[in-house]
Amino acid sequence: MDSIGDESIGVREHRFEKYGAEGLIASSVDFGWSGLSAELRAHGRGVITKSTMPETEVCVAICPSDSVVTRLIGGVVDRALAERGTIWLSPAGSKEVHVDIAAPLPQMLHMYLPARHFAAESLGIDVGYSAPESLRYQRSFQDPLVAEIAFAIVSEMRTQTAGGRLLAETLAVSLAARLAHSHSGLSPDKDLEQLSHHGLDRRRLAGVREYIDANLEGGNLTIARLAKVASLSQFHFARAFKAAVGKSPHQYVSGHRLEHAKVLLRRGDQSLLDIAVALNFSSQANFTRAFRKGTGMTPGQYRRGHGELYAKEQPGRLAKDRRRTAR
Repeated sequence: MDSIGDESIGVREHRFEKYGAEGLIASSVDFGWSGLSAELRAHGRGVITKSTMPETEVCVAICPSDSVVTRLIGGVVDRALAERGTIWLSPAGSKEVHVDIAAPLPQMLHMYLPARHFAAESLGIDVGYSAPESLRYQRSFQDPLVAEIAFAIVSEMRTQTAGGRLLAETLAVSLAARLAHSHSGLSPDKDLEQLSHHGLDRRRLAGVREYIDANLEGGNLTIARLAKVASLSQFHFARAFKAAVGKSPHQYVSGHRLEHAKVLLRRGDQSLLDIAVALNFSSQANFTRAFRKGTGMTPGQYRRGHGELYAKEQPGRLAKDRRRTAR
């Protein structure tokens, strides 16, 4: 591939049209994520020219490569070896960027963050909407936390989990916080470290748990919504919840979704596809993979083994449910 043009791949709302369809390995478009767009791509040698970006773009090399990447942005030339974990940051509003790739890049993750992730409501600090503009253009750099976020996103794109949407949103908040903290011109008095490390108090935690239990089916379990229930910023909520529960919001919701899936499977009145849709999976196949990963068996195997026990306990109800399903 000598160059990458502006061919649309039908996802303009995610700002991916400028790379074209060639080399696309995986995209977040099919997962229903909110607040973070991501693409995993293979880039051939050649030149990429990008115009002004409305969102902050973070590119991370996922696999090691012997390719030298030369980037020209804002009159600054940066040349770097695309080692695993190498990061390139393009703040929102960056002028035209030229990227020259000397040799093929097998896996590059492109992440896009909207301005709202840098607002006070998300970060929990009085930054208004100045944070995106305060992000500094930097030469390629290494940041272990940003790299781990990228690797986690790639893992979720490859194998969807029960709480994948919530995981992506939490990682987006963490990524924005890291960029605002370490790669912006915010003054020290606006440092994110001013946030409390204490867990949620009992009242707030009870409210969040009740909300999660009531919304395991459907699409209302977003990090923004949970933070609003707890009356905290999104970044503060994610840290406070883990401090209180010992699990991230994503891990907690994933576990509860799988337990709820078991209940639905034992009940036997819904197809596997209906259960997958109800629990917000993008497909039955992804539901099966997540269920097997969490329980060691497929949903069908679990239903066959535990449905018999349920039938013995409630034979009349199960027979009625099966007749309804057959219709």
